[in-house]
Amino acid sequence: MFQNITPITKNIIILNVIVFILAMLIPQSYQYLAAFFPTSPYFKSWQIITHMFMHGGFMHIAFNMLTFASFGPVLERFLGEKKFVILYFLSGLGAFALFNLWEYYQLYQDAQPLIVEGLQFSDILKGDFEKFPVRLEGNAQNIVNILSTPMVGASGAIFGVIAAFSLLYPNAEMFIMFIPFPIKAKVLFPITIIVSLYLGFSGSGGNIAHFAHIGGALVGYILIKIWGRNRYRIN
Repeated sequence: MFQNITPITKNIIILNVIVFILAMLIPQSYQYLAAFFPTSPYFKSWQIITHMFMHGGFMHIAFNMLTFASFGPVLERFLGEKKFVILYFLSGLGAFALFNLWEYYQLYQDAQPLIVEGLQFSDILKGDFEKFPVRLEGNAQNIVNILSTPMVGASGAIFGVIAAFSLLYPNAEMFIMFIPFPIKAKVLFPITIIVSLYLGFSGSGGNIAHFAHIGGALVGYILIKIWGRNRYRIN
């Protein structure tokens, strides 16, 4: 795998590993480089990019980088370096966008009892926590968690890469854990998206940002469709 790795894929992996090591040495970096909800008092504009290089632990980055090393080189050779970089980072931005749209919906639902009590939704979005009524602590705590828990990881961008690969190579056979036989990409990837949707809507997926995965995959899919239609006009 690694002896045939392509330049952009290799450099992105190296950058992820370097940032992960630095973050382990400087834990405060999560406060500045992980991505908070856009109206959170902890949000900074650069986080929409830097969060793609932050990870929550060794298994998180190991799984992401091994997956990226498996799919990235094939896609990079097919698309070329420029398009590959565009697809990767736009998929990461798409992941950030869809994840936070879902978080906004959750915020709005949790805010309803607080709004009935007279609190302005604009204050809730800004994280004016001192105004939250103590007796509505459950709803307030959910809102605090959304505004103060950052999003980290390259998974959204990588899902864009996997979606593009699955669209371009639908009959490629892949092995995944606990399944002893290969499954074609055109079968496996839709199943993965359906499972992500279920886990995202049901809230049973733990602390995994399932809607970020879907957002990244959606961007990867759209870009391949666009580039496919205009393949004779785009360099």
